[in-house]
Amino acid sequence: MNNLKNFTKGFIKENPVLVLFLGLCPTLGTSNSAINGLSMGLATTFVLVLSNVVISSISRFIPDKVRIPSYIVVIASFVTVVDFMMKAYLNTPGKNFEPSIYDQLGIFIPLIVVNCIVLGRAEAFASKNGVFASLIDGLGMGLGFAFALFMLGSVRELLGNGSILGFKFIKGDGMLMFVSPPGAFLALGFLIMLMRKLNQKLAKN
Repeated sequence: MNNLKNFTKGFIKENPVLVLFLGLCPTLGTSNSAINGLSMGLATTFVLVLSNVVISSISRFIPDKVRIPSYIVVIASFVTVVDFMMKAYLNTPGKNFEPSIYDQLGIFIPLIVVNCIVLGRAEAFASKNGVFASLIDGLGMGLGFAFALFMLGSVRELLGNGSILGFKFIKGDGMLMFVSPPGAFLALGFLIMLMRKLNQKLAKN
């Protein structure tokens, strides 16, 4: 039951973006489309899950004085793996020579190393709990982060381009403001409001 709670809390009750307001820099910077948001979210999930597992396994052997630097080394190792994998498989330009997903995410991929969600879960949970519980926690928080980025990217892409995942639903260009930085703040504020209403309703029930 506790593992189930650890998995589900990242989606609604303790969603990293929409409730805890963590990782807002990559959230706003990579959510101009649904596919970019989802790609960034899944990349972060991969790093979060594996770093949680490794840190949970070795935390008892790490001296307190080098605890945080050691965690960063573990996280950076998995970020390097993600970076190489995305460069190998997601570096093909799209139709009409659009930049590849890898190019669009750009510097935000290596910056996963300093994402406060990843380091925060390593320090607050993985270092104090067992391997399986840490895996479930990383999976729940990571997928909750991916869910938030996908929803934000979908809203921005739909309003800005009239499409989701490249499939056109509305004729014309849409409101281009929503694929720009100001639109990111507006769409995020709207989703935060909806999430707060949902949590309030769930708390009453």
